[in-house]
Amino acid sequence: MVGLASDHAGFELKQYVKEYLEAKGIEYKDYGTYSTDSCDYPDFAHALARGIEQCEVDKGIAICGSGEGISMTLNKHQRIRAALVWIPEIAHMTRLHNDANVLVMPGRYIDTKVAHDIMDEFFNTEFEGGRHVRRIEKIPVSLVEKSE
Repeated sequence: MVGLASDHAGFELKQYVKEYLEAKGIEYKDYGTYSTDSCDYPDFAHALARGIEQCEVDKGIAICGSGEGISMTLNKHQRIRAALVWIPEIAHMTRLHNDANVLVMPGRYIDTKVAHDIMDEFFNTEFEGGRHVRRIEKIPVSLVEKSE
């Protein structure tokens, strides 16, 4: 199951993402927004992140205008590895080396063809493991580090 989130600037591309997932037979849960009315991306980013943390969904796709704001918000959550992707090659590497669990796309800067190719790469690339596991384990901020 894939969780979806967007703000108003990412809404139209998110509608295409739904069509893509349905065509591939991939189930999804939409955490909002549900229109092009102006809204705040953190509201939907936090909902998606909680969905992943609570195992409601396995991975996520998030979209805002530039992809930056929603990515920053998602990455505040300890179990989230959100990757801003604008070309398929980055989708490949972020899955291969970083085991990204949220694909973030810039709704104002890519078209549906590019989004399609990015999602193909994201969903068809497995995490390589090996030396990358050690690096991923160092991403979360531990409680000990916070108290220092």
